Amino acid sequence: MDHAIYTAMGAANAALNRQAVTSNNLANASTTGFRAQIAAFRAIPVQGPSIETRTMVAESTPFSDNTMGTMQATGRSLDVAMPQNGWLAVQLPDGSEGYTKDGNIEVDAEGQLRVRGMPLLGDGGPVAVPPQAELTIAADGTITALGAGDEPSALAQVARLKMVNATPNTLKHGDDGLFHVADPAAAQVLPADADLRLMPGMLEGSNVSPVKSMVDMIATARGFDMNMKVITTVDDNEQKANQLLSAG
Repeated sequence: MDHAIYTAMGAANAALNRQAVTSNNLANASTTGFRAQIAAFRAIPVQGPSIETRTMVAESTPFSDNTMGTMQATGRSLDVAMPQNGWLAVQLPDGSEGYTKDGNIEVDAEGQLRVRGMPLLGDGGPVAVPPQAELTIAADGTITALGAGDEPSALAQVARLKMVNATPNTLKHGDDGLFHVADPAAAQVLPADADLRLMPGMLEGSNVSPVKSMVDMIATARGFDMNMKVITTVDDNEQKANQLLSAG
């Protein structure tokens, strides 16, 4: 009977982890540029002195749904949306690069462009603009600035956003909400792609379906309850079997 307990326990543990992934996706249903994570499971034999007849379930989130989210027109000059395989590059605290679909760009008090609080990278490093300047981002990522009170003829180019082209299998979703190079043996910095074109004044929404996520959460919760009932039933049967053997 312990085989049934191992099977039900593995399924229940997998349900808990699947529920965590689904709830995280649902919590980011309104996050700009969010890609839903996909949970994956595999069977691993339990190592021991006896024959390997039992397996446990190992969970991971190796993939993300690469479907594009809904495009939303904002009219804001610092909002940009990327094409299917296009990504913006940001600088991580350790100096390395991360990649994001979030095109909601902000300017801090020092004139540095940031996404999610991290410096936005251009061709020459983090992008900084003149304070109080009116900014415009072109489709090729070129940023132009017009100082307060300046004539329109004083429009000047200050930087160009670093945009990279990466297919889904090139990047992996990190715990920080950003994407990173998937292959540890490969270069950790992707080259800029000059042919990419972004969409100014637009934002890409999350590709998470709230309805589907809610249905998945309900189904997972029911599956967890079913496996816990199996464990309880098998345990009761073993106790009764022990009582019968003791009586005999």
